[in-house]
Amino acid sequence: MSTLLQPLDVVAIRQDFPLLSSVLHGKPVIYLDSAVSGQMPLPVIERMSHYERFEHTNVHRGVSTLSQEATDHYEAAREKVRKFLGAKSSKEIVWTRGTTEAINLVAQTFGRMHVQAGDEILLSAMEHHANIVPWQMLAQEKGATIKVIPMTDDGELILDALDELVTSRTKLVGVVHVSNVLGTVNPVKEIIARAHAKGIPVLVDGAQSVPHLAVDVQDLDADFFVFSGHKLSGPTGIGVLYGKLAHLEAMPPWHGGGSMIRNVTWEKTTYMGAPAKFEAGTPPIAAAIGLGVAIDYLNALGLDRIAAYEHELLVYATEQLSALPGLRILGTAREKASVISFVVEGIHPHDLGSLLDGEGVVVRAGHHCAQPVMTHFNVPATTRASFAYFNTRDEVDALVSGVARAMELFK
Repeated sequence: MSTLLQPLDVVAIRQDFPLLSSVLHGKPVIYLDSAVSGQMPLPVIERMSHYERFEHTNVHRGVSTLSQEATDHYEAAREKVRKFLGAKSSKEIVWTRGTTEAINLVAQTFGRMHVQAGDEILLSAMEHHANIVPWQMLAQEKGATIKVIPMTDDGELILDALDELVTSRTKLVGVVHVSNVLGTVNPVKEIIARAHAKGIPVLVDGAQSVPHLAVDVQDLDADFFVFSGHKLSGPTGIGVLYGKLAHLEAMPPWHGGGSMIRNVTWEKTTYMGAPAKFEAGTPPIAAAIGLGVAIDYLNALGLDRIAAYEHELLVYATEQLSALPGLRILGTAREKASVISFVVEGIHPHDLGSLLDGEGVVVRAGHHCAQPVMTHFNVPATTRASFAYFNTRDEVDALVSGVARAMELFK
């Protein structure tokens, strides 16, 4: 596939990321932690700075030129997200603080409307805590039950279990598109189709998929799709809830305040339609504009080219790490994004992460907000390296060398 695509100019791309030319503990920074938070390129940083310096005001409520222009930029960013996800209407794009808030919004509105005592919510075995805890809270409140789609030791969901797990009491399926621990790319289109065949809506956690894969929510037929800006080379504090308009219009507001109302009296308040009724108060204007620029940046590079390049890095890193004795990679699914979680015999992941940090190699060590996954593999934590379009084979080599040196120290 990659041979048919114009390759990325990674040397030029790296110039857009100031961190990559900095030093950590006397060593060049090697950032292999994009799964937790992607680096922002200069065009994003500069556009947000320009807004804060020369355009800063509020949106949707002013007659001044500045306010109208800020509103235009803010809503233009929403339209960029709409196109990026392939949604029908910008009314289906709700700004949130991130994936976590987006899932909580759905749980506390759509979930409360539909889940009752004795009902069931079906989640996958590889969910992030953000797509577990809100549903557990709702289930406890309503007297409902959480059921789990199991997975294999390769880190692939056992879809044949759906026929038994989905019952007349199932009210929603929640599934991660790409596992933040295993890198598994789940067949969400098939899961959605099988759930819809039984009339069950599906929420897709796309936090780890949108930086790596082209997403079309209409093609997937997802009822809800959520992601965070900071995973997508954008700023923190901004995220997106996509919802089919029929769902959003039927759902009640979650937060109350300014901007989401039509009329307020002491007797009654009437609300705006979607998405405004879910966006009370002053929104993250600069962050939304920045996310729009991040989408422009990735679109200019080409998600197909990004995916091809990152896959090459994944294959190379997997080969090199697998050659180290005593190292075990968790998650060997046939379809993976550029994430590798691993454990090394005799070395705690936190110790390994600290040793790599001393070499300037930034990775993640811990349970990655996915403790049920750790339990499945019978480990307390893993070391995780995640690769982006600005990483290089030399940086993979530095990771592997750092792990090898740690193994020598712990002999």
